[in-house]
Amino acid sequence: MLRIENLVFDAWGRRFFDSASVAIPAGSKVGLVGRNGVGKSTLFRLILGDLAAQSGEILLPKSARIGSVDQEHPATPMSLLDTILAADTQREALNAELDTAEPEQLADIYHRLSAIDADRAPARAAEILSGLGFANADLVRPMAEFSGGWRMRVALAAALFAEPDLLLLDEPTNYLDLEGALWLEARLKKYPHTALIVSHDRELLNNSVDAILHLSAGKLDLYTGGYNDFETRRAEKNRLQAATKAKQDAERAHLQRFIDRFRAKASKATQAQSRIKRLAKLEPIAEVVEERVTPFTVPSPTRPLAPPLIQLDNAAVGYNGAPVLRNLNLRLDVDDRIGLLGVNGAGKSTFAKMLAGALPLQAGEMKREGRIRVGWFHQHQIEALDPEDTPLDILRRERPDDSESSRRSRLAQFGLSFDKQETTVANLSGGERARLLLNLVAMAGPHLLILDEPTNHLDIDSRRALLDALNDYEGAVILITHDRSLIELVADRLWLTADGRIRPFNGDMDDYARFVLDRAKSGFTSGASPAQPIDGQRAAPDRPAVFDAAAAARLAAKKAAKKRRRRGY
Repeated sequence: MLRIENLVFDAWGRRFFDSASVAIPAGSKVGLVGRNGVGKSTLFRLILGDLAAQSGEILLPKSARIGSVDQEHPATPMSLLDTILAADTQREALNAELDTAEPEQLADIYHRLSAIDADRAPARAAEILSGLGFANADLVRPMAEFSGGWRMRVALAAALFAEPDLLLLDEPTNYLDLEGALWLEARLKKYPHTALIVSHDRELLNNSVDAILHLSAGKLDLYTGGYNDFETRRAEKNRLQAATKAKQDAERAHLQRFIDRFRAKASKATQAQSRIKRLAKLEPIAEVVEERVTPFTVPSPTRPLAPPLIQLDNAAVGYNGAPVLRNLNLRLDVDDRIGLLGVNGAGKSTFAKMLAGALPLQAGEMKREGRIRVGWFHQHQIEALDPEDTPLDILRRERPDDSESSRRSRLAQFGLSFDKQETTVANLSGGERARLLLNLVAMAGPHLLILDEPTNHLDIDSRRALLDALNDYEGAVILITHDRSLIELVADRLWLTADGRIRPFNGDMDDYARFVLDRAKSGFTSGASPAQPIDGQRAAPDRPAVFDAAAAARLAAKKAAKKRRRRGY
């Protein structure tokens, strides 16, 4: 379906692709992975023809339709449903032909409409929109009424509905909540054509793709299987390459010693010459270079506080007098690890604002430990950064009493090299900005960390580094994320936000995933608790078993992280 042959592309003072080649079979779903900034989005732009390579070829069938989600859908007066239906250009063209066709042409047009199942199009569009979180009432609303984040979902829905021969998705889960990400996982499995997906979501890459395309050092390597299979095979490939290089290095040294010893001896001159020729013919084997990721710095609080950190009694919170959440009766202790679940708009971010002290209660009572320090990261902080600021400017304001060398040392610990420290925010990558902010909010050793979508701009290795840091951290954590792996390995308990309430959820992430997918299939859009059996769904397991499993997984992750650090990984 897609062939890339000897692709070379240079831009912005660096080489992105260096004689890269790969062939992707038709119908396969492929995850494109690599470190932040390595060139994944650049490859999409080359495939789409927005950029031109210096040499090499990108080959596709002539009639192939390519679909991508580059930006949010425009805010037009067209209704949501009509916007999605218009994405199927073949159906739209045939319907337009009906208006002007001669009577003898009508049968052929109806036959072609029937062949593409045009009658089912509105139902299929509504099913996709429901899976991405839109309610039935939204179908007739004009696009202009939706926010930018929801219009990004519309663009994704339009691409899925059109079913192009090659679907290009660049971090599609970044603007989805966990429910939308779970639905997309299932949808991509069934996608009828070829899909190439840039993603750092380990669960999506394990559950939805047939192969992993790894971009590193300007080369493209295709591995069959999901992300876990890729990690195993790549580690084995690197091990074999290192062993082969060590063997070759030993042979080179042996040949060189013989040459140096006998080159000047007449009786050994012929043998020395033959060894010189052999040495020249040895193809050099590249050194295996481990791409080390900078760890996150999340210091634990120096003085633990007495429990509870926060207790809510019949609390209500919202905006302009209208409560978003009400009847909140919850307790947060010093070592709680809470994964907060719920659809977009259910009130998760409102709850985070309240705990952070940025939103007052409308009713009820909140008891707070007076000395509590809260670190709050939310997904809109990155967009709110002044593009003209530099990391050093930001840290000067945060730490006015520190010396300049101390500030620079701290930024280096954050993973920002000397040259990046005086680079404007506008010229930092999303991952670099996320690293800066995550480390800043944790810098003072807070008693409570509230993380609202912390992984959106982080690659998989950086997500693992964040996981290790959180599992070493000894304070309380509230985690709102679509990254299922992070919730499973950090959270000990799950709370569900639904129907204006937050309650403990007596289940694990597999139970929640099953409920979300069942609800999407049936068009069920209310906020009923997935902890309850619905339509014959089995009840979730008791919370103690879930707590034990999550705590054991977190402990195992912590031990593995410490072992990696001891080995120098």
